[in-house]
Amino acid sequence: MADRYDVVVIGGGPGGYVASIRAAQLGLKTACVESRGTLGGTCLNIGCIPSKALLQSSHKFAEAKRDLAKHGVKVGEVALDLVAMMDRKDKVVSTLTRGVEFLFRKNKIDWLKGEGRIAAPGRVVVTAADGTSQAVEAASIVIATGSETTPLRGIEIDEQRIVSSTGALALDRVPDRLAVIGGGYIGLELGSVWQRLGAKVTVVEVLDRIVPNMDRELGSAVQRVLARSGIEFRLGAKVAAIHQAENELSLELDSSERQTLAADVVLVSVGRRPYTEGLGLEAAGVALPSMVISWSMTGSRRISRASMPSVTWSAGRCSRTRPWMKAWHSPNGSPGSTRRSITMQSRRWSTPRPRSPRSAEPKKNSKL
Repeated sequence: MADRYDVVVIGGGPGGYVASIRAAQLGLKTACVESRGTLGGTCLNIGCIPSKALLQSSHKFAEAKRDLAKHGVKVGEVALDLVAMMDRKDKVVSTLTRGVEFLFRKNKIDWLKGEGRIAAPGRVVVTAADGTSQAVEAASIVIATGSETTPLRGIEIDEQRIVSSTGALALDRVPDRLAVIGGGYIGLELGSVWQRLGAKVTVVEVLDRIVPNMDRELGSAVQRVLARSGIEFRLGAKVAAIHQAENELSLELDSSERQTLAADVVLVSVGRRPYTEGLGLEAAGVALPSMVISWSMTGSRRISRASMPSVTWSAGRCSRTRPWMKAWHSPNGSPGSTRRSITMQSRRWSTPRPRSPRSAEPKKNSKL
């Protein structure tokens, strides 16, 4: 007989592990399905955390090499130890992922190691790396599988010379020339890392500005700062093809005129897309367009229920929008019978309470 849980969360990233922990804290029998060898998802393993670790390390290297002497601090010749820098990055990641694993043990959450697939309403099949599988039943299912790198048509990522953000976090040497396809924040972050470490970085963006999802004035300010640091920009240019030679890569750019760009490594960073392949959503009756988070007027995060007979929710980047969530546990399978809620609130997005204005006149007997 299959094990039965109140909540099964598919995905162990920031959406999934937070939902799992909160569900367990509310007294629900909870399991989390995660195929990666460590918890934390893309963010902790190959995303936000390792990139910020390298940003900090590269900043210290650049500061020691270029800026400390201006302050009268002489450190002699500054040399880069890339292996040590990568080791520190890996230790930061390991510390945080072990912390999430500890929280799972503390809250008695079952970590089901393998890839999850919804075989039927309320039923999840977990396939381990060795091919063995087990089936579990759940009153509620939270889909928190995150996102993956969006591929660029006609360009194959090999994680050696043409890399995604994952490969760019683990290069074994500093490339002489790095081309970044995409002017979003991920490409700019990683481009900044390798530029500080000595690479000549060129960002190619099809639009007329970088970070297009942000305010235009902010994007212009960011571009000025990055340009002063040495990063070059080719805006309004589309990568038509990449030709590989023995010693270099050649990018064909379509813009107002045909251009070429030579590089040793190319980082493809044109965005991310929901990772839902292999989940069995269509067969289970889940309508993908319905997996969209709604926002309340106060800014609290709410997650919509997928169109499925059982109670199935989506959370995070797999929901095709902002990765904020509010999942509901409904034992009877209808929104109207909700007994408990699994809520993740955020001070950053909540509306602050209005404060009464203080009187401009000093109080009596007060010391001025």
